[in-house]
Amino acid sequence: MAMPTEIKVPQLGESITTATLARWLKQKGESVAADEPLAELETDKVTVEVNAPSAGVLAEITVAEGEEVEVGAVLATLAEGDGETKSAERPAAKPSGGVNPPPRPSGPVARPASSAPPATPPQAAHAPLPAAAKLMAENKLDAGQIGAGAGKDGRITKGDVLAFLDNGARTNAPAPAPVAKAPRAPEAGEERVRMTRLRRTIASRLKEAQNNAAMLTTFNEVDLSAVIALRNEYREAFEKKHEGARLGFMSFFVRAAIVALQEFPAVNAEIDGEDIIYKHYVHMGIAVGGPNGLVVPVIRNAERMDFAEIEKTIADFGKRARAGTLKLEELTGGSFSITNGGVYGSLMSTPILNPPQSAILGMHKIQERPMVIAGKIEIRPMMYLAVSYDHRIVDGKEAVSFLVRIKEGVEDPRRLLLGL
Repeated sequence: MAMPTEIKVPQLGESITTATLARWLKQKGESVAADEPLAELETDKVTVEVNAPSAGVLAEITVAEGEEVEVGAVLATLAEGDGETKSAERPAAKPSGGVNPPPRPSGPVARPASSAPPATPPQAAHAPLPAAAKLMAENKLDAGQIGAGAGKDGRITKGDVLAFLDNGARTNAPAPAPVAKAPRAPEAGEERVRMTRLRRTIASRLKEAQNNAAMLTTFNEVDLSAVIALRNEYREAFEKKHEGARLGFMSFFVRAAIVALQEFPAVNAEIDGEDIIYKHYVHMGIAVGGPNGLVVPVIRNAERMDFAEIEKTIADFGKRARAGTLKLEELTGGSFSITNGGVYGSLMSTPILNPPQSAILGMHKIQERPMVIAGKIEIRPMMYLAVSYDHRIVDGKEAVSFLVRIKEGVEDPRRLLLGL
């Protein structure tokens, strides 16, 4: 008789070592087909489906929903044979028009963690996960007492129940062990909500950047008159020739940053132990808005792209970020990043590094201001720029000169077209 097959947590991408078992799509004893999704794992960046390597029966489940697991941990075992079929309880979604869906690819399939699974009905919102439901039953709690949880679609996790009990709501169980710093009880008009996994990871990484890097920020301002005039003159012809590409501002800043990075390679490098790794390519991270906040997909080898290719890639990233279809590998490996707080109205900010990168460019709101031009006051469309950098690898002179090169390229876009 063949040994059961272990279903393990797959590799989840660069720097991701743990995940949360969000939910089981199959239950113990059910029959599964090869490549059929068994469970969903939630990381700080995306949700990953774990598929069955072969057909069989889900013989054992070793990890409950809501629990945190490491890469390589055993989630379940799959045995040969036929089991129960529970399609009546969980019908498969059918595409409109009676067209059969395309075959599902094998291996983990990623989508942003904020995307809600289509199989979850609206009434399941705030419903407890199995581990949480058991703990709630033991302590005679109901979902209305706890409210929205930290799980997908607001579902209540075991951690939410423990946090609620730690606030003094335990009824049937011994008091929790004392901790170094007890959580403060909410006062009137306050509500305690457990941080999501994504927010905890963001907090950890931002604090890591502050603790591990000698981070400084330098500022400058750029006159966008020439870029605006160029866009107004050639936008229609550009978009007519390059179908699907809109001539925006971002491509000018990306091209200007590429030219500056090639002149100042330390800004595009990273520290690894006692070594510096210089990169002869530019993998440009572009912050775009997703359903659960900003994500930073990476334009690989951006130095090889022209304006149209850059614009199309950024537009595609933005569309798929909102739709929840970005892939794990598209969110890792950047060598430099650009973030544009101006789309939200920010006039000036100090962006935080995205480790292990050594610098990040912050764009801001375009605002008309009076400027002295050749001894005369003129109204010009101005933008403040900020470059935060790791002073361990980038000297102040390099950082300032790097930002000046970006300013020069944007203020005279002919330089970018000529590669100057």
